[in-house]
This record gives sequence, structure tokens and C-alpha cells, in this order.
Amino acid sequence: MRVVVQRSLEASCKVDGKITGKIDHGFVLLVGFTEGDNLDKIKWMVHKIVNLRIFEDENGVMNLSVLDTKGSILSISQFTLYANSEKGNRPSYIEAMKGDEATKLYDLFNQELKKEIDVQTGIFGSDMKIKFTNDGPVTILLER
Repeated sequence: MRVVVQRSLEASCKVDGKITGKIDHGFVLLVGFTEGDNLDKIKWMVHKIVNLRIFEDENGVMNLSVLDTKGSILSISQFTLYANSEKGNRPSYIEAMKGDEATKLYDLFNQELKKEIDVQTGIFGSDMKIKFTNDGPVTILLER
């Protein structure tokens, strides 16, 4: 499981011209799954994300979590996180989990997140238009 965590001042997702998810400050998450991913990995990742201290405190030190700042999360499925471009110029996505299985895990991931924090989403497998302001910029890659 790979998640790109991007600290954001605001973010939204549109599918077919309609907003499917919108947040003020918090995280934009790009989420990808591979074979072997399971509930234990999801729970570890959710705990890591909501407790990741990458927001500045009153002294300008990155010492606060998204929970501390009462932020939200925009969660976006992203199978291309498992692109392999070692050979040739067209990436292979063979390491990405197949759609049916990945959809189930993505839904489970979002359900686990919602136990902790407000979560907005895109639509799995759709052509999504993501708009956001990366704050910092701060971008962290998590993998489990």
C-alpha cells in the first residue's frame, strides 16, 4: 500500500463536472494498493496518517497532526502509484491491484479513516480532476 500525503490549504475533486469531494485545510491523499494489502496494513496506514505531525505549531515547528488542527482529508484512488517505468517509456501497472479487489480495500481504507476524521473522496476508477493548494509544499510518501 502506498499513500502520498500532501498538506493542503484547500482541495476538491470533480467527476463529470460535478464536485464529489471538497475540503478546507487538511490532507490530499493519493492511495494505491498492491497484492498482499489487507486490513492490518490499512489500519497501520490510517493510524500513521491521522497522527503524522506535519502541521506547524505556534512556534513554526511541524509538530501538529491533522487531528490537532481539526483538518479534513480528500482521499483519491491512484493505481498509477504502482507504475513501473524501468523498461521502455510506457509504464507497466502490473504491480497495481486489480480494480475489483482495490475498490474493496479503498472503501475499507476510507471507512477506517472516517472513524477518526472527516473524509471526502473522488470516485474510484473515474476520470477525476483534482484541484488543490499544496501548503509548504509538504508531500510525504508512506508505504506499508
